[in-house]
Amino acid sequence: MKAMFSFLAVLVLILVATLGVSLGNLHFLFGIVIPYLAFVTFVGGFVYRIIKWGRSPVPFRIPTTCGQQKSLPWIKQDKLENPTSVFGVIGRMALEIFLFRSLFRNLKTELTEGANGPKLSYASAKWLWFGSLVFHWSFLIIIIRHLRFFLEPVPYFVQVFDSIDGMLQIGLPPVYLTDAFFLLAVTYLFVRRIVIPQVKYISLAADYFPLFMILSIAISGILMRYFYRIDIVAVKELAIGLAQLHPVLPVGIGVIFYVHLFLISSLFAYFPLSKLMHMGGIFMSPTRNMMNNSRMVRHINPWNPEVEVHTYAQYEEEFRVKMKKAGIPVEKE
Repeated sequence: MKAMFSFLAVLVLILVATLGVSLGNLHFLFGIVIPYLAFVTFVGGFVYRIIKWGRSPVPFRIPTTCGQQKSLPWIKQDKLENPTSVFGVIGRMALEIFLFRSLFRNLKTELTEGANGPKLSYASAKWLWFGSLVFHWSFLIIIIRHLRFFLEPVPYFVQVFDSIDGMLQIGLPPVYLTDAFFLLAVTYLFVRRIVIPQVKYISLAADYFPLFMILSIAISGILMRYFYRIDIVAVKELAIGLAQLHPVLPVGIGVIFYVHLFLISSLFAYFPLSKLMHMGGIFMSPTRNMMNNSRMVRHINPWNPEVEVHTYAQYEEEFRVKMKKAGIPVEKE
């Protein structure tokens, strides 16, 4: 039911865009107004969440570690697993961001029948890591390829990505490798949520909705490229106009393009409110971005206000006479 609810929500968005453009003739609304509103919502929400996370107090260092800490000179330190320097943290973060290093260690648990009854066993689960890696890298390359619609002349690095992605020259227009990889990866991430009982049990509608949104965006984009041809020149004219804040609405682009654009705009507006914010949250996670030098440097939370302390020596100095009269022992006569 959770997956069906999310699927129906995406279908409603597709119908809204289709009917609004084809019957309502709301090209200006879906082509200019909604994309701008979505972009402002995305940037504003993203910045708000980052600032809110950045202002959260961190009273002590809480990095997650699983390697040897720096201690005696003759004990080899694991500088990436247990960093005590800025460069170690940067290396650890780079591996986490680009290669999903912690997800690589993901394990699955299952009950197996043993001689003495059920036994809990652990096994490697690299498919989730591999599927996530393919999904995110394909998504990134697709976004880079789409920069050719917003920039003129097209930067050289965008042309390089485009040529490498379509190097197999399958069909006309050439089939992009990332299109196939992206569809397979999203499908895998969805299927595992409904096939694996443990994952299905903890999955919410908020987990299915982004998957259906991303899948619908990918399918509509593939339909435009390989089946329902649209005017690419008009699309680029609209994209450059939006980027330069001088929007021009060409005619004859096609309904499917506005559906594609509306789904992207909806995802952008939904992004700061969803779990997709892990894209920015990974940089703000104290379990990843902090050095484990608590035994070498005292960590003082910069958000804590100044506290006026009253030491025992000051207390005794203030109440010494009364303490002696009451028979309370004092350190200084």
